[in-house]
Amino acid sequence: MEEEDKSSDYTMEDPKNYIEPPIQPENFNYDIASWEMRLNKYSVMFLKDSAIFSGQSYGNFQITRKYFISSNGDRIVQNIPTARVYISGNIKAKDGMEMPLYESYFAYKPEALPTDESMTKDANTLVNNLIALKTAPVADPYTGPALLTGRAAGVFFHEIFGHRVEGQRMKNENDAQTFKKKVNELVLPATLSVYCDPQLKNYADQDLNGYYIYDDQGSKGERVNIVQSGVLKDFLMSRTPITGFSKSNGHGRAQMGRQPFARQSNLIVETSQPKTYEQLRSELIKLAKEQNKPYGYLFDDVVGGFTLTGRFIPNAFNVTPVLVYRVYTDGRPDEIVRGVDMIGTPLSMFSQIDQAGGKTEVFNGTCGAESGGVSVSAACPMLLVKTIETQKKSKSQERSFILPRPDSN
Repeated sequence: MEEEDKSSDYTMEDPKNYIEPPIQPENFNYDIASWEMRLNKYSVMFLKDSAIFSGQSYGNFQITRKYFISSNGDRIVQNIPTARVYISGNIKAKDGMEMPLYESYFAYKPEALPTDESMTKDANTLVNNLIALKTAPVADPYTGPALLTGRAAGVFFHEIFGHRVEGQRMKNENDAQTFKKKVNELVLPATLSVYCDPQLKNYADQDLNGYYIYDDQGSKGERVNIVQSGVLKDFLMSRTPITGFSKSNGHGRAQMGRQPFARQSNLIVETSQPKTYEQLRSELIKLAKEQNKPYGYLFDDVVGGFTLTGRFIPNAFNVTPVLVYRVYTDGRPDEIVRGVDMIGTPLSMFSQIDQAGGKTEVFNGTCGAESGGVSVSAACPMLLVKTIETQKKSKSQERSFILPRPDSN
C-alpha cells in the first residue's frame, strides 16, 4: 500500500554547540533538616481520620546535567535543577472505592516553593476533602454542562488536544491523524489560542516543568503557535518531517534510553475574551436549566488521564477527575460526588467548548507516551463546556477494612 505522506524520514540540520557551565548545590538554599520537619508535619495530618489508609509527603532537590553528543557533530550540555514536594493521601469508602488526592509543587529553586504556611493550609484542605469524599454519593453517568478549573482544564487540553498536534503521529498510517488536514481551519472557538514554548520558564507566577533549551535530537526548542484565534496553524515537530512541515521546532523528546518522538513541552491556552469565575458559574447554571438538568458539574481537580489516537479502536479519551461537585440550579449548596470519569471523543468535545476565563492554573507533571516519560506543563484558564459525558469510575471490589488502622486504637 502506498504511503500517503511521502516526506523524508529524517531532517539534516547544522550541528549545535551549546555547553552550560556546571552549577553547584551549595548555590541553592536547601535546608534538609527544615524540610524534614515540614514534611513530617504534613504527613501527620493524615491521621485525622482512620479511613485514610495511606498518606505521605516527600520532597527532593536535584540537579541534572544532561549531555547530548551526536555523529552529526552536536555537543550540547544543559543543567536542569528541580525542587519538588508531593503530598498525597488515599481514603476508602464503605463500598470499597478508593479515592486518592494529592498536591504537588514544582520550582527550579527550593526557595521558590510555597511557604510552610501555604503548604500546611493546602494539606489541611486535602485531608478535609478526603474525609468528605468518604461519604460522598457515587455519581451516575451524566451528560450536560460542566465547568473545569484551570488545572483540570490543563490536563483536559494536554490529553485530548496536545497529543493530537504532535506532528510525528501524522506519519503513522495507523494513527487517526485528527488534525492532519485541518491546517488553516477553525478547530477551537475563535476566542482561544494555543501554543507550546519549551523556553518559557514561568507562567502565571508558576515555574514550568516543560522547560528546556535544546531537545533530545539537538534541535533548539522554539515557540510553536499551534492555534491562533481558533485556527490550526502548526504542529509540534521532531526531526521526522511530515508533508508541509519539513523542519524540527525542537519537540523531539525522550526519556533516557528511549528513541525521541514529537512530544509536548509547555502547553499554554489563552483566551481573548476572559470571563470572571462568577460569570462562568452563572452561565453553567443557565446551561443546565436550558438542558433540563438539575445540576451542572464543576471539575475542580484531576489526577491524570489517557487518550487513544489509533484508528482500529475508538478515537477517545478518558480524564480522571478526583474533586467533582454538583452545582445545583435551585440554589442548593454545591455537593461533592465521587466515582466520576470524564469521557468522549476529541472533535465532538472541542465543539462544545463555550467560554473561558477565571483563574489560569498550571499543571506540572510527567507525560508517558511512545518515547517514555517526559516532563511537561499545561497552563489553562477555566473552561465552560456546554456538554460533557461521564461514566462511573472503576472501583475495587474489596470490602472495607475489618481491622482498624493500628494508630487509631
